Amino acid sequence: MAAYEILITDDHPLFRSALRQALTLSLGSAVRLVEAENIAQLESCLQEKSDWDLVLLDLNMPGAHGFSGLVLLRGQYPQIPVMMISAQEESTVMARAREFGASGFIPKSSALEDIQKAVQVVLDGDVWWPAQTAATAAVTADEKAASAGLASLTPQQFRVLTMVCDGLLNKQIAYDLNVSEATVKAHVTAIFRKLNVRTRTQAALLLQQMESIPQS
Repeated sequence: MAAYEILITDDHPLFRSALRQALTLSLGSAVRLVEAENIAQLESCLQEKSDWDLVLLDLNMPGAHGFSGLVLLRGQYPQIPVMMISAQEESTVMARAREFGASGFIPKSSALEDIQKAVQVVLDGDVWWPAQTAATAAVTADEKAASAGLASLTPQQFRVLTMVCDGLLNKQIAYDLNVSEATVKAHVTAIFRKLNVRTRTQAALLLQQMESIPQS
């Protein structure tokens, strides 16, 4: 049995392959690696198994808005450490990742050796932040409230929320998720209550607060 089980979540096959190579070289037969290319696949993997040793999560994933994927993970599976991966390497982005609950941040420009070291540090129970991570994160009270609301959603509610914010009607969401329109309406009602919003526009604005770079 593998000593470590790591979930690699990135929508770029080339980078998933690079991560797999880096981790296989450093951990050898002691690691089991599973890949997901979107939030839906990530959720499926987590439903099947909830005791992963680490999730490597790309910041801009299909099915999520910026840090919303991280927030969902930390809310539903707080026991699993999550390291963010991104080509956005501004110190403010790293600081926001830390504020939203990540255990580390790997810039995509990192050398192979740095990726290996970062992952090992987090597997050993510590955290890993690049030197340029800002000392404080500019996360507002509204963003913290939005984060708490999103963290309370179930994976299915989160999926419905992202579809609502993409402009889909209840009928379209019901068709895509293979559920009844009444079920979608019930989800939307629960989502609005948890997020303390009344309209789809307000829900979309709340989700935008999770973007990696705050909207000016």
